[in-house]
Amino acid sequence: MTIFYDEQQKSFHLQNEHISYVFCIEEDHYVAHSYWGKKINRYVQIGDYPRIDRSFSPNPHPMTDRLFSLDTLLQEFPGGGTGDFRESAFELEYEDGTTVTQFKYKNYHIRSGKPVLNGLPATYVKEDNEADTLEITLEDAHSKMEVKLSYTIFSDRPIITRSVKFLNNGQQLVKINKALSSNVDFDDSNYELIQLPGSWGRERHLKRDPLTRGVHVLDSKRGTGSHVYQPFSALVRPETTEHTGEVFGFHFIYSGEFTARIEVDPFDQTRVLMGINPEHFSWNLNPGEEFQTPEVVLVYSETGLNGMSQSLHKLYRERLTRGVHQLEERPVLVNNWEATYFDFNEEKILNLADEAKELGIELVVLDDGWFGKRNDDFTSLGDWFLNEEKLPKGLGQLADEVKAKGLKFGIWFEPEMISEDSELYRAHPDWCVHVQGRTKSLGRSQYVLDYSRKEVRENIVEQLTKVMDELPLDYVKWDYNRNMTEIGSAALNVNQKETAHRFMLGLYEVLETLTTRYPKILFESCSGGGGRYDPGMLYYMPQTWTSDNTDAISRLKIQYGTSLLFPISSMGAHVSDIPNHQVNRNTSMKLRGDVAMSGNLGYELDLTTLSDSEKAEVKEQIQFYKEHRRLIQYGDFYRLLSPFDSNEETSWMFVSEDKQEALFFYYQILSEAHAPSKRVKLVGLDPNKVYQVEGFDQPIGGDELMNSGLYLNPELVGDFESRRLLLKAVR
Repeated sequence: MTIFYDEQQKSFHLQNEHISYVFCIEEDHYVAHSYWGKKINRYVQIGDYPRIDRSFSPNPHPMTDRLFSLDTLLQEFPGGGTGDFRESAFELEYEDGTTVTQFKYKNYHIRSGKPVLNGLPATYVKEDNEADTLEITLEDAHSKMEVKLSYTIFSDRPIITRSVKFLNNGQQLVKINKALSSNVDFDDSNYELIQLPGSWGRERHLKRDPLTRGVHVLDSKRGTGSHVYQPFSALVRPETTEHTGEVFGFHFIYSGEFTARIEVDPFDQTRVLMGINPEHFSWNLNPGEEFQTPEVVLVYSETGLNGMSQSLHKLYRERLTRGVHQLEERPVLVNNWEATYFDFNEEKILNLADEAKELGIELVVLDDGWFGKRNDDFTSLGDWFLNEEKLPKGLGQLADEVKAKGLKFGIWFEPEMISEDSELYRAHPDWCVHVQGRTKSLGRSQYVLDYSRKEVRENIVEQLTKVMDELPLDYVKWDYNRNMTEIGSAALNVNQKETAHRFMLGLYEVLETLTTRYPKILFESCSGGGGRYDPGMLYYMPQTWTSDNTDAISRLKIQYGTSLLFPISSMGAHVSDIPNHQVNRNTSMKLRGDVAMSGNLGYELDLTTLSDSEKAEVKEQIQFYKEHRRLIQYGDFYRLLSPFDSNEETSWMFVSEDKQEALFFYYQILSEAHAPSKRVKLVGLDPNKVYQVEGFDQPIGGDELMNSGLYLNPELVGDFESRRLLLKAVR
């Protein structure tokens, strides 16, 4: 058992070997937060936060004690309108227009295991003994509304998950205007805030700032997630580094609009809320109905940011992703997009396949342009049938010929979109997300299909299954290339602000249908690169195209930031042509390979134009990667030198679970004249083992490698250089 209830103190202690999370019931009604952090064997100072008469902080009925106020209480699920003037976790609107809800503690229930969140992605357990779940029920006596706060603690991970369920047990319609999934109140503000903002081609750049007074908002108002913000935030102590110090991380398992709100109040208390963004959300909850929020992952680390990352990597690999590809080695692929764009035919793809086979590549991916009349990005989304002018012999024959060469075959879809110039749009112009009577904004000459509508989902599933049934597919790249505007549905005549969330529920239904029907296909999610790289999509698709920006130097920051949360096995990384198509930079094939093989290695260039020496180099890269890809994709990942701290260098490494093998990468970004010597200290090794390090004559102890380190940069001359070292334990 990892959850303990103290009847006398009315406290709940969620505990395993790593962490404790403690809260209690104050004044018989209010769920008050006490502690979250490193494991405490027995927490006795329940409700010990000093009560002080704060002017203008009201006291809830029937309290006459001016020392107790919801405005200062550390809470688990705060509301508004009843004396707490900070950011709230929920807002319910009643038929008379009022929004005051007075939730009070009703009861609790503890169970083994972890319940499924119907219709939503979430972490899971395979055996009930892997986790325990606590459910706290609160009730508003006037409206008969109930809310159930769910807490799951894993038995062997420093992780708690939270979600909320609203139930209408009353006699009237209740409108949910805000339904966040978690709140944690801290009693101080001595933190720095870490986030992962970005843009297209510049995703998940790590940003760290001192936490200051006020409300800090990270969110998406774009219909789904986006390149701009990751549904993540973390509080760290000022002294926290990659490998030391406290981290409190929050990650939302949802692919739609989200909000993360961090507030420092007048008394230097910090509140962190996370959930569905209320900007385009409300939900009509009729009598007898319930509403389930998505899940938030709360992770604690006392060993710095890398400790948080490794906990999330293992959780997401083992208990979020699913299916036959969950822990399988990912194939080395070539994607024709930057090699040909829309200008391809059967001969070009087969020539590309011939070169791929010769170089050791395992999978050929046919990207955008194989369907409808798709010769540019102005047409045909929604028409998922063959472009016969481009492939007159048929897609099936092309796939068969690629497979006959001993290669796997995959294709690209963008199934959530519809082009204005398409047969589907001409037949069903009301099937896109729009507000009736208003003009529709185009993005990339396309609209978003209204997945809140059953008939739309059925049509797309029917079209896709027809293609997928006829082809011997091994891989599907699932793209999403615009933000939502004019968010509404022609089929939803009650509450238009339900559209965005209903869209996500519809998308999850489609993904569940297709990934279940085709379990052997490896699905990769994409949204103009990393625009929808979130744990919600990872539940259905075990890997994501990290960014459309394939420049190796740009990728150092992108992949470094991505690794803060996501396992390497989920990270698509390709070697592309030079000058790079996004930033026009020239880098060596070696550097491009060393960056790309720090993820799921692929190639996105015209292999038929490579010189003999380039082909030999690519062949060596692929051979080396295949020999060590299990270590790279599923080993423990350590960040050593951050590209966000320096424009000069980046370093990271992979270590096997048994510490027998490690792979170290060092990247010199910019060189300087007469530069000082720099030493790099390795991490994650066994101090009692001795390692043979590639390029060094004498074996070196793990303790020496970690405490003394290696000199590397004198051997690297010029900008954009890299070094790769393999370490193997010899005794």
